[in-house]
Amino acid sequence: MPTDPLSQALTGARVLLFDFDGPLCDVFSGLPAPQVASELTRLLSAEDQAAGAKAMGTTDPIEVLSIAHEADAALGQRIEQALTAAEVRAVEVAGAPTPGSVAALLAAKESNRGIAVVSNNSAQCVRAFLDRHELGGYVAEIVGRPSEQPHLMKPNPYPLIHAAELMHVDVSVCALIGDSVTDIQAARAAGATVIGYANKPNKAETFASLGANAITHEMQAIADALSAEQTP
Repeated sequence: MPTDPLSQALTGARVLLFDFDGPLCDVFSGLPAPQVASELTRLLSAEDQAAGAKAMGTTDPIEVLSIAHEADAALGQRIEQALTAAEVRAVEVAGAPTPGSVAALLAAKESNRGIAVVSNNSAQCVRAFLDRHELGGYVAEIVGRPSEQPHLMKPNPYPLIHAAELMHVDVSVCALIGDSVTDIQAARAAGATVIGYANKPNKAETFASLGANAITHEMQAIADALSAEQTP
């Protein structure tokens, strides 16, 4: 029986759920998130000055989307379409997958685990990136941002529960690998195991305080732990 937290977290998981932005891809590395947020805010301001003024206080495109939906459902739909288009453009110039992530996907597949992606980004941009890097064959399901329902994004547990249903397992035998507070919160709320990918300073301490089952600073460590299971 493994004793280190990462191996323990993986041992009981029949399905691995990968967050997208961070663990697999730096989505806005080529097209910066503040630039996308600014584009969306201009669109929003043209339709609703009050909502646009509120959106000017954030550099997070997802937050702009939430503000738009709060203001008006139809407006939220238009901003969501613009965000999805921007995300697809972004992954075209995002560069290579996160170091160690391809090895983690391969090791998960070789260990006969199911693999799904669970993201607050659009499913379209996830699929575009996976296909661009010939990784689509590793991933059985993609659960992207719930269309027209931003309240169901992580930290809501809905995306994890839905992914588990698609994979025909109980969410309790799933392990989410995520790099944000909302990932940890969603997994804890869903009853899934969660591995925090601490790819920036201070994340490890935050993830530990939120109850992450394990923490890693490198995606390669996940690949190594999975491969070690297969070694007699």
